[in-house]
Amino acid sequence: MAGDSSSRPSVGAIGAESGHTPVMLAEVLDTLAPRDGAIYVDSTLGAGGYSRGLLEAAACRVCAIDRDPAAIARGAALAALYPGRLTLIQGRFGEMQQLLAPHGIREVDGIAFDLGVSSMQLDDAARGFSFRYDAALDMRMGSGGPTAEQVINSASQEMLADLIYDYGEERRARAVARAIVAARAEAPITRTSQLADIVRSVVRRGAGGIDPATRTFQALRIYVNDELGELDLGLAASEQMLSPGGRLAVVSFHSLEDRRVKTFLNQRAGALPRPSRHLPESTSDATKKPQPSFNLLGKRARKPADIERGANPRARSARMRAAERTAAPAWPKKAAP
Repeated sequence: MAGDSSSRPSVGAIGAESGHTPVMLAEVLDTLAPRDGAIYVDSTLGAGGYSRGLLEAAACRVCAIDRDPAAIARGAALAALYPGRLTLIQGRFGEMQQLLAPHGIREVDGIAFDLGVSSMQLDDAARGFSFRYDAALDMRMGSGGPTAEQVINSASQEMLADLIYDYGEERRARAVARAIVAARAEAPITRTSQLADIVRSVVRRGAGGIDPATRTFQALRIYVNDELGELDLGLAASEQMLSPGGRLAVVSFHSLEDRRVKTFLNQRAGALPRPSRHLPESTSDATKKPQPSFNLLGKRARKPADIERGANPRARSARMRAAERTAAPAWPKKAAP
């Protein structure tokens, strides 16, 4: 019985059956506070850790979204354990409203995001996300759009340098782009091992022991999947979908994601600073500014507990930001900070 806490596995056990440990699950559940009869969205199904946690915590309904067909296929076994309570939807979470409308859902009580690439995608050599395996340079989370191989072999040197710097925060981006263009002039770059070796030829291993290819692979993955643009759409969709009092929990894994989430929530909560503290906000400006659509649940991002960071390497860079929806209307798309 879902409402009987004695029959539920502990939070630490949730996800263990699949061999995957969801990051910051306890904090996400604490934030969303699942209750019977409520509707929640797991916007990044992955291995189903958040969905399982929500379903075990209360007799609620969960709609789980993932752009990866493989994740949706894996989720069928989990859905069978909770008949009528877990709805699997393939698509981008930025299209949350359109995806949920056919299911008669226009308002929800909580939304969780687990951003970035999933452990299963990294561990699947055929997907080409990781330089740990020699594989084709794909990196697509879904099945459409250009592959990383196409980008690497067709983009200009300037474009490659920009995307590697902007999305990978790689200080040697120009040198990496030059090396890529020189290498592809000899033969197309088609394998993860080829690209990793090219990057390593111009970028030294850092003091922390991080592989020199890490930032370039991150940049390509983010670009190929338009992850930051999709995040912007997902946050805006959450603002539209959450009912008053509904909660949002976003777990991110690098500064590019976290900054975007922080800026969005601070803006919507009216917590962004004025252009100058010496210039008071005028009455006319105040009347034009939309009312806060979120209340922040904590001024700072929450970090995983030490025990989780020690047990799960993926958790070490994780940050969670959370907010609660107010009764104010969602902000216009072009509302200024």
